[in-house]
Amino acid sequence: MAHNAPFSLPLLNTTRGLGSSNLDDLEKKEKCAVFGIWAGPYAQLSPVHSAYTALYAQQHRGQESAGIATTDGRDGQAGIGGHTGMGLVPEVFTPRVLSALTAGNPVASIGHNRYSTTGASLSTNAQPLVQTTAQGRVAVAHNGNLVNATALRHAFGEKGHIFHTSSDTEVIIHLLAAPQQQQAPDPLAATLRRLQGAYSLVILFEDRIEAARDPWGWRPLVLGEMADGSPVVASETVALDVLGAKLVREVEPGEIITLDDQGVSSRRFAPEAKPSSMCVFEHVYFASPASNVFGQNVQAFREDLGAALWNEDPAMRESPADYVMPMPDSGRSAANGYSRASGIPYREAIVPNRYVGRTFIKPTQHERETAVRLKLNVISELVRGKRVIVVDDSVVRGTTTRLKMRQIYEAGAAEVHLRISCPPIRHPCYFGVDFASRDQLIANGRTVEDIREYLGVDSLHFLSLDGMLACAKHEPGRYCTACWSGDYRIDVEHPTTDRFVEPQQERMFDMAPTPGTNGLGR
Repeated sequence: MAHNAPFSLPLLNTTRGLGSSNLDDLEKKEKCAVFGIWAGPYAQLSPVHSAYTALYAQQHRGQESAGIATTDGRDGQAGIGGHTGMGLVPEVFTPRVLSALTAGNPVASIGHNRYSTTGASLSTNAQPLVQTTAQGRVAVAHNGNLVNATALRHAFGEKGHIFHTSSDTEVIIHLLAAPQQQQAPDPLAATLRRLQGAYSLVILFEDRIEAARDPWGWRPLVLGEMADGSPVVASETVALDVLGAKLVREVEPGEIITLDDQGVSSRRFAPEAKPSSMCVFEHVYFASPASNVFGQNVQAFREDLGAALWNEDPAMRESPADYVMPMPDSGRSAANGYSRASGIPYREAIVPNRYVGRTFIKPTQHERETAVRLKLNVISELVRGKRVIVVDDSVVRGTTTRLKMRQIYEAGAAEVHLRISCPPIRHPCYFGVDFASRDQLIANGRTVEDIREYLGVDSLHFLSLDGMLACAKHEPGRYCTACWSGDYRIDVEHPTTDRFVEPQQERMFDMAPTPGTNGLGR
C-alpha cells in the first residue's frame, strides 16, 4: 500500500518545520483583521462594543493579538487611547478592560486582530499601533505586508529615527509624520504613494477615521452602515452581519474613505493598478465562509472548487470511493461541492476538538503526533475498511498533513485519496501570507508524485490553476496567483522607497486639507 512506502523526500527546513515547538507554526496562518466605526457624539451604540463584536466575528483572521483604539473626537483634547494584548479577543478584552475603554465616552474606535507576517509575535507589535507625532496622536491598524518596509526602515534609521516595534506597520507612521509628506497638499495620500505591497488600512485620528486600500487590491476592505447610520469599515462582511450593519460597497483599490461627524467622504490617492491583484487565497482559505469577498460569497466559491476537483478527477470516476470526508474546518465547503458533483456520499468522519486552542508542545515526534490527535479525532467506525476521499483546501509545508493522513490510516481506512482544492503552492507570498520562504514549501521543486509519497497517501490530486480561476467571479487576470504561478505583480526583489505615482497623477488626486483638521491629511 502507498501508506507503507518509505518517506524518501529530504526534510524541509526545520526552522518552522518538524522541529517547531508550536504546532501552529507547522500550518498556514491567517493574516489580520481590521475594523473601524465613527459613531459620533450621539451614538446609540458604543463604538467600543461594536469593535469588540466585529473583532470577535473576524477572529479567524488572527489569533495572536488584538487591540482597540478610541478617540473622544475632540482635536487636541484627550486624544487617542486604547488597549492591546496577546491572545484571543475575549482574553484581551475582559469586562474590566471594556469598561475602562468606554469610560471616556468615545465617539469612534478602530480594532485589529493580528497574526504576524512581518515582525515577531510580541506584545509591542500588537495593533492598533498608537503613537504621538508633532501633528497629534494617531493609531494605525494594518492588514497586509509591505515589501519595501525594510528599505524604508533603513532610510529612516540613517536619519536617526527610533522604532519601537519590528512590525512593518510602524513605517507608515514615520512616513506620515515626515516633513516631506506633511508639506504635501494631502499628507496621507502622499504617504500611501510611498508604500509598496499589500495594505488595507484603518487609521484613527483625533477627529476622524481614514480607511485606505492599496492600488492592487490585494486585501479585502468593505464599507458598511449601522442601523443608526454610523459608518463602519471592516476586512470582511461577516463583521457587518454580526453588527446588523448593511454592506454599502467595497473600498476601491487606490481609494481613501473618511469617516467623521459629517458622514462619509471619498478621494483617490492613486489609480487602480492594471491588472489588479485580488488574493485568491482569501477565497480558498482565509475568509469566513459567511463573508462576501471581492463581490463573491466564499462558501459558494469553495463549493465550486470542490465540484471542479471532481471534474478533474478521472481516477475516481473509474473507481469511486466510499465516502468524501472534509479536513475540518477549511476543507468542509469544497468537500461538500465534491460530494454533490460526484454523487459520492459525504461523511463527517474527522471531528475537531474545539477546546484545544493554540497547543504549545515540545519538539519531539511523540508530542507532535499527540497534539494532532488532540486537535482532530478520526471516527474509526466510519472509516474502517473504507476507501475514503479526504478534501482539504491546501498543503503548504506538508508536515501536519502527513500526520493527519497517518492518523486516518491508523483508524482503519483501507485507502486514502487526498484532494486539494487549489494548485500546489510552489512560491513564497510577500503580501501577507505566512509562507515567505521557498524551503518551507513542500511543492517547491517537487512533483505531485514526490508529495504523494511524502504524505503517504494512495493518490493525490491538486486542482489546476485554470480550474480554480474558473470558479472566480472576475476575469482570471485580476487575481494574484503568485504563490502558485510565481507571477508577482511588483518587483519584490528590488523594492523602492520612492513614490510610485507619477507627478501628473498626483495633481489629479491631491486636494487641499479640509479646514479644521489637525494637519495629518484629509
